[in-house]
Amino acid sequence: MAVGEVIRRLLIPVSLGLLLAGCASSSGGGGSASSYNWGWYIFNPFQAKGLSNLQFLIGGMWWTVLVSVCAIVLSVIVGALVAVAGLSKRKSLNRINRVYVEVFRAIPLLVLMLWVFYGLPVIIGLQLGVFATGVLSLAISDSAFEAEVFRAGIQSVPKGQVEAAKSLGLGWSLTMRLVVIPQAIKVILPALGNQFVYVLKMSSLISVIGLQELTRRANELNVSEYRPLETYTLLVLEYLVLILFVSYMVRRMERRMATSQ
Repeated sequence: MAVGEVIRRLLIPVSLGLLLAGCASSSGGGGSASSYNWGWYIFNPFQAKGLSNLQFLIGGMWWTVLVSVCAIVLSVIVGALVAVAGLSKRKSLNRINRVYVEVFRAIPLLVLMLWVFYGLPVIIGLQLGVFATGVLSLAISDSAFEAEVFRAGIQSVPKGQVEAAKSLGLGWSLTMRLVVIPQAIKVILPALGNQFVYVLKMSSLISVIGLQELTRRANELNVSEYRPLETYTLLVLEYLVLILFVSYMVRRMERRMATSQ
């Protein structure tokens, strides 16, 4: 993948820098702050073991990105449908929207994920794999927030434009596609970018049920190397690079949309 290759090329120089910094701090002496013997050698790309550890840890990024993209796509679809139900004139659909949003915003993601993984096989006999469980749990949890994002974006379009579209004989679907959505997307896009960042960060919870994403691999590497500070420092940097890249792409899309108006 192009994105994975870019991030890999960024993280290897970072690991080299951390290796040098650790060597410098361990040889510098001084107070208690520098008394820790850094073990950045476990990520030294010039050693076979260090390179293997780097490749193992960075390899989890594929699963982190994949589960997050699948979850955000599903949550956008579900969230849009729930938002449309909330904007309907039918009270029954309004109630469905309210109940769905309030219930799934209130349930912690980790609790929901554990319930889906362990509860569904008992209740309905459906045993999902760790990947499907992660995607479904993330999507359900995030779709409650997405529904509010879409509702706010659609309601931001002036009612006069909707009335004008109706006076021209446009039906509901054409009005939404040609009038409402093109204007609402300018309000929705920044919030969608924030939600994708949220999903990326929350995907680390899937490590609890065994998906081989970044956090799970960091935990396994820590068990074998027992260098928690170095391992989780590199994990922090991986998430930082990944999320900064996503944020940059979202801002770039926003600028393109602004200049195309």
